[in-house]
Amino acid sequence: MWIVPLLLLVPNIGLTITEHLYNGWEKAANLLLPLGVYCFLASCWKRVGITTLLSLPLMILCAFQIVLLFLYGESIIAIDMFLNVATTNYNEATELLSNLTPAILTVCTIYLPPLVAGIVVSIRHEFVDASRRRVLRMVAAATYAAGMIAAVGAYRSNPDYSISRKLFPVNVVANIHSAIVRAEQSSHYPATSENFRFGSRSTRPDSIAEVYVMVIGETSRAGNWQLNGHSRSTNPKLCKRLGVVNFSRTLSESNTTHKSVPLMMSHLNSKEFGDSIYRSKGIIDAFNEAGFTTAWISNQKHNGSFIDFFGQQADSVVYLSDDNMSHFDGDTTDELKRFLASNPHRKVFVAIHTYGSHFNYRERYPDGFDHFHPDNASEARAANRQELMNAYDNSILYTDAVLDSIIGVLADTGRPAALVYTSDHGEDIFDDCRGRFLHASPHPTYYQIHVPMIAWTSESFAEMEPEAVFMLDRHSASDVSSSLSVFHTLVGLAGIATPRYNAKADLSSNLYTAPERIYLNDYNEAVALGQSGLRNIDISILDSAGISKGIM
Repeated sequence: MWIVPLLLLVPNIGLTITEHLYNGWEKAANLLLPLGVYCFLASCWKRVGITTLLSLPLMILCAFQIVLLFLYGESIIAIDMFLNVATTNYNEATELLSNLTPAILTVCTIYLPPLVAGIVVSIRHEFVDASRRRVLRMVAAATYAAGMIAAVGAYRSNPDYSISRKLFPVNVVANIHSAIVRAEQSSHYPATSENFRFGSRSTRPDSIAEVYVMVIGETSRAGNWQLNGHSRSTNPKLCKRLGVVNFSRTLSESNTTHKSVPLMMSHLNSKEFGDSIYRSKGIIDAFNEAGFTTAWISNQKHNGSFIDFFGQQADSVVYLSDDNMSHFDGDTTDELKRFLASNPHRKVFVAIHTYGSHFNYRERYPDGFDHFHPDNASEARAANRQELMNAYDNSILYTDAVLDSIIGVLADTGRPAALVYTSDHGEDIFDDCRGRFLHASPHPTYYQIHVPMIAWTSESFAEMEPEAVFMLDRHSASDVSSSLSVFHTLVGLAGIATPRYNAKADLSSNLYTAPERIYLNDYNEAVALGQSGLRNIDISILDSAGISKGIM
């Protein structure tokens, strides 16, 4: 009767320690209000074993929260976390779970014993007498009253305070509801977007057999690219490839794939995303309307997200994983060759979705690219950081080779061609004292949002559109948002006219303007990047990279 309320409070205690955005009143409310409720519920029935078993749903939420704190070191279970669970494939899930064994054992140690005890005392029909329950009820009332005082203090000290966002487990239940609503909205996407039109048209003659390629990277962080000053030779081919322009000051406005990729593939900005994404179509359809023949080539699995919806708008749709075999990203090049060979005289747009540097890093590149040794560590522990980093850099080295190969295919056609590559987000790899690993944390870090971005144009394209090539090079040192600029840059390079086009976001336009530094948070709110939960250490790194302007 006494122990279960305290065990249910473990996540609240953890959040009180980790949440730097909570003030004292908010932390007190987060401890006292739930404890008062738990104590009251524990005192309601004399069959304490039954009461314990009925708390199982709460224990599951608590366990999930503790695992999240173990993984990211802060924050409640976000809406995006629930959506990630729904859109992550089996292989990715098992890779992650295999590295959470300590956290899983911890929650089992905390919550399995009381559940077993609850079963035992229920079988024995044991109960707690009324006098003891009355004492607990008095404790509950006093604790709850103190919690209400703290909540009032929280509201008065912070006008933005919300129980549905800052009080566990109320906030998690609210987030579950929001995730369900979003999933339901996504399921109706074909109907809600049916009447959307870009109104796009090509401004160039049909006789010009142009080729444009969008390559979507996965979990690649700018700091590990040689092009961005990394001390290791991770981009030996791209460094030598003529026509490549590197945008070193590129940030993603989301650290989650299911948001960042749709942002890149749509004309929407982050401020419009939450309301409009369900009624919009993607870049492939913009090229379709302009008379291009289009293809979607993916080395990822189907996941029923907007990425799939946008990809399936292409004339040709290829998922390498449909043969139930593992593929390296280089296999997408063969599909590109076949598609271009079958459309030698038509305007063509191809979007390629790679697996990039997604953990487990060692499985993202074939033999022959294990340049940095040792690289066999697969267990996510800070002690393995050097091996993990070796494998990660090897995956970037392979990405370099894949991109160079794709560019080579385009160059060999002799056609006017352009390519834009960027990654959905970056990754934490035990980089500092926080001990963070992976991405998609409720609050981003520098390592998760600073992403690589390059553009390449062929010689024949440069002859056809010298001004666009000049502008790409001119803006190489500008602040860039990958979430905002990919769509508009590709549409601009292709000479497509559409009312949805924004020249200020087009890196090949003389009207390009450096973007606001914003972040699309868990509630689909576009907030100033400095208000996204970035720590001072992240802002300091951004500052040292010359990217801190406009963050706050």
